[in-house]
Amino acid sequence: GLTGGIILELRSLINEQEIGFQLVPVEKLNRLTPKNHQGAVAFISPISYDKIENIIPAIYEKGEVPLVLILDGITDVRNFGAIARTAECAGVHALIVPSKGSAQINPDAIKTSAGALYKIPVCRHDSLFKTAKFLQESGLQLVACTEKTNDYLYQPDYTAPTAIVMGSEENGISTELIRIADHLAKIPMFGEIESLNVSVSAGILLYEAVRQKIALK
Repeated sequence: GLTGGIILELRSLINEQEIGFQLVPVEKLNRLTPKNHQGAVAFISPISYDKIENIIPAIYEKGEVPLVLILDGITDVRNFGAIARTAECAGVHALIVPSKGSAQINPDAIKTSAGALYKIPVCRHDSLFKTAKFLQESGLQLVACTEKTNDYLYQPDYTAPTAIVMGSEENGISTELIRIADHLAKIPMFGEIESLNVSVSAGILLYEAVRQKIALK
């Protein structure tokens, strides 16, 4: 297996490249691969990640109005894939996810996205808070989808540069993102079940943005 010095060097490189890692029992590694893994196994993403700092200026240069989607704590790969599919259809310029605590982009996610994850840029960042602040400084409004408001999703002007934030069904959006949001947006519901699937919720907000853009023409 790997010696102590090599492990330290490997961990240093992993941290330098902002790659997530887990320490697991050797039995788990044995289950992951029948080959001689020597104490380390890497999962290679089927896509390359982008940086939102490069994407936003390019959108403005093309004369387009930015629409991006921040996914805070979405860990289910099928939900992630379904959101990516809807986002691509709605003309979203980029998806933004945290470096840790996000769904793996694996074959299931790719399949559920119907290939959208090969088309829409995915940006991975250590701090969604800092990324959201960057977006606001770049002229985007932050619209957070949450039940913790009396304002419905129809009130924001999505024809303006916009970053929509979606949280997990279990935990919602982090408090720090809620705090800096320009708008809080609630989906009206009249049944007894208190929440929608997050991919459905994302679709509702994105297509309100699409509706407003069509109405503007």
